Amino acid sequence: MDAYPNHTQRQILNELRKVGGLQKISVLAETLDISGETVRRNVKRLVEMGTVEKSHGSVQLIDQEEQEEGNLQERLNLNQAAKKRIAGFVARMIPNECSLFLDIGSTTAFIADALRGHRKLMIVTNSVYVAYRLSMRNENRVFMAGGELRGEDGGAFGADAMAFVSNFHTDFAILSTAGLDPRNGFTLFDLEEAKFSRHIMGNSGTRIMACDSSKFGREGAVTIGNPEQVDHLVTDTTPPEALQVAMRDWGIEVHLADWVKNAAAGS
Repeated sequence: MDAYPNHTQRQILNELRKVGGLQKISVLAETLDISGETVRRNVKRLVEMGTVEKSHGSVQLIDQEEQEEGNLQERLNLNQAAKKRIAGFVARMIPNECSLFLDIGSTTAFIADALRGHRKLMIVTNSVYVAYRLSMRNENRVFMAGGELRGEDGGAFGADAMAFVSNFHTDFAILSTAGLDPRNGFTLFDLEEAKFSRHIMGNSGTRIMACDSSKFGREGAVTIGNPEQVDHLVTDTTPPEALQVAMRDWGIEVHLADWVKNAAAGS
């Protein structure tokens, strides 16, 4: 059995998120334009993965945390204050006239907005949102990875996108995560996203992970890579003790995005 959701399984998960986490198998088949047998076969695998549960012809996401990994617009509406504070802090870590990679996360979308005052940036991204927000301004150069754009988040993935970003080595990589726990490190729910993030970490200088505190203790299905590759974690709340110990072991510098403290420190 595959360890990660395939394309059809991701479609089922995305549809469940859109409708609040519960839907009939017959409705999923009609909405996704696939057979009921295909839905049942893939739901069975999702049940084995521990992602959903099946009962009386319906499918339900197991917990609210899984529902929160919905489309980009939905995630932009979650924990906005924390994400904006994190975005402001990360933006102050980035100088003008540097190169950086930005991924498709919702926190990264806020970071793109916070970088709109910077000048002469060279941005490499697989996010159509990031490309739109930072292109055609302040002499920036934006390089957008090719491939099919996913409907739920405007991200480009696949072999073409990976080959494109292989042409670059950036000063910074700014990444986001769906979960962070002491055992697995940084995790996502999507294999393609995780593969892409691993690839980018190998092609960048300073690696910054942007992660609000709602992700602490949460375990995604796929690890992003060796957490020791990450240089900085920017978050909004002091991590739990077990995570603090893990951060020290991994050699990650933790920054708290607190506006008052940052201003007092002159950062």
